[in-house]
Amino acid sequence: MDIHQTPIRKAPWVLALTLGLLLLMVAVPAAVSASTRDPTVAITDYQVTPAILLPGDQGTIRITLENTASTATSTEETVQNGVSGTSTTTTTKDMTVLVESVYLYGKGVEVLEGNFQQVGALGPGQSMTLTFLIKAQSYPGMYFPEVWIRIPEGTSVQYPIPVNVNSPIGIQKTEILILSSSLPDTIEPGDEIPASLTLRNDGRLLADDVTVRVGNVSGKVAPKGTDIYHLGAVGPGVQKTVEVLLLSDRETDPGLVQVPVVLSYKGIDGTAHTQASSVNVMMKGKGELGFVSVDTSPRRVSAGQPFDLTIRIENTGTGEVKQVAATVDLPMTGTRQSFIGKIKPGNDAPAVFMLDGGKDGTYAYNTTITYTDDLGTHTVSSPMTLRVVPADSSMGIILMLLGVLGVGIVTYRFWYLPRKNGNGALPWVKKS
Repeated sequence: MDIHQTPIRKAPWVLALTLGLLLLMVAVPAAVSASTRDPTVAITDYQVTPAILLPGDQGTIRITLENTASTATSTEETVQNGVSGTSTTTTTKDMTVLVESVYLYGKGVEVLEGNFQQVGALGPGQSMTLTFLIKAQSYPGMYFPEVWIRIPEGTSVQYPIPVNVNSPIGIQKTEILILSSSLPDTIEPGDEIPASLTLRNDGRLLADDVTVRVGNVSGKVAPKGTDIYHLGAVGPGVQKTVEVLLLSDRETDPGLVQVPVVLSYKGIDGTAHTQASSVNVMMKGKGELGFVSVDTSPRRVSAGQPFDLTIRIENTGTGEVKQVAATVDLPMTGTRQSFIGKIKPGNDAPAVFMLDGGKDGTYAYNTTITYTDDLGTHTVSSPMTLRVVPADSSMGIILMLLGVLGVGIVTYRFWYLPRKNGNGALPWVKKS
């Protein structure tokens, strides 16, 4: 056998194997490019409580950790080689940032609690709040502990936090406006309310172009006339007062009404500021009781006959009245005191007295009402009259007449007729 013919017999197998490998390589996709927009992590807010620590005191540092990228995305382009040609696919997806750990290094402040390991992931725009417990040094001063935020691939973010330990250096020098108000002790719904508003600058800098705007509470309290007051410049330690007149609605329920006040001013650097405040108005309802009607049952009161006396009492005031009681000083026995309880504004209630009959005549008496409202205890008295007619004797007269008539008939029949006829027969009966 010729050994030179062997490669010729194996060549088809080699070719087939080679072609298969080539087809497999063509079918596998290949990533030709990729781009990434990395997310970012920052401390967007912090708060030290208390703002100024005394030496040796404990406090807290609260930080807000945020993925500041509104959209963190990853884009990949994938190329696929097929028998029919080449195709490209682009994939975009949101990315989160993994926060591995957050540590606070004291730098002169002792960190008691709050170092965090394996914090977690933050998506685009997401945030979290972390709190550290600290202890101040024994010496006053400004200290700057650092927050270290570690994210993958060895990247870290450092952020210093100023901590004031009984030091005047870090106290903010600014304007501080404080609003106080003075109002009447008693304010009823429907009253005009004079109010004195005093604005005081307790800060260290001048507040310029100060404006006080008084708002309104719909359906309750509103400023009368102007609602804007210009005070100009208010220096440190200076106070200014404006007189404001408020109107209250008569239908306002008693209680606290907070009238909003907005302070607007400019700092010494020209920066505009606004500050919200309020004027507290305590409404006190006042009851006003009056008499609506006086009725008796029966309508005609006769001497010696029991009757009911009903007096309707109305509350025309602005507040609810309580513990309402009424008495009458009629010289009669029976129930001369009536307990009513509560009467709301605009309502009325009956006071009922059940009395025994008295002698006939006209009685002058007083009806006295006692009640309480938001302003205290009150008494109202009103003079009234009651007419008692003599007892009705007509029925007795009729009965007496009927009795006399009956006696007459019996006398006529059994005494007069027998004497006249001799035999007791009726006059029209003939004698036999």
